[in-house]
Amino acid sequence: MKKLFLLSLFASFCAAVPLHAASRGDSIEKIESCEAILQEFMADPALAIPPEVFRKARGIVIANQARGGFVIGVKDGYATMMVRRADNTWSLPVILSSGEGSLGFQLGFTKIETIYILTDDATPRMFFRNRFHVGVDAKAVAGPKFAEREHIDDKVLSNPVLVYTRNKGLYAGLSVKGGWFARNDDATDALYNTTFTLPEILYSDWLQAPEDVVPLMNLVKSLAP
Repeated sequence: MKKLFLLSLFASFCAAVPLHAASRGDSIEKIESCEAILQEFMADPALAIPPEVFRKARGIVIANQARGGFVIGVKDGYATMMVRRADNTWSLPVILSSGEGSLGFQLGFTKIETIYILTDDATPRMFFRNRFHVGVDAKAVAGPKFAEREHIDDKVLSNPVLVYTRNKGLYAGLSVKGGWFARNDDATDALYNTTFTLPEILYSDWLQAPEDVVPLMNLVKSLAP
């Protein structure tokens, strides 16, 4: 009975979250926030992603999430995603939603910033589905940091998802599970004012990059030319 009550309470909480139409201003803020996260990671040797990892990158997801709650824990947030196309150029960024619900006693609020490096061409396409579950739909492990580059293990780099997060205690090669990502077509459409689908935005060159996304694109290109 107690478990049923908690599940009912959790469902009520989710239903109470207000829904609003995406605005272009909100979408731009998400892009700029994710750009800042990538800059901050690369400025810290303890977090920075080494060039060897970027050379393998076929996609990158930069996530800004929050976890908090009392009894019910909710991880919610957003992310931006870019892919490396067949001609070796980087795509326009698109916007994703992310989340994770859990039951059990917990108190407090935590901000979680994470970068996911996708190392093959198949994994980015999994984000076209309704939801992509990290560590379930594709194996995910903690990626090696710049400070550890002398000891990079090729077996680690062969995993489809390499994870970099501000959470402490993750060592290179340690399996990572948690959370999901879903395409946020409303936010992406608002950003580009287009009806092109997410795969078309990522894998075609039909759209010209608006000025608001150019700084993030240039940053990714400089790190993974």
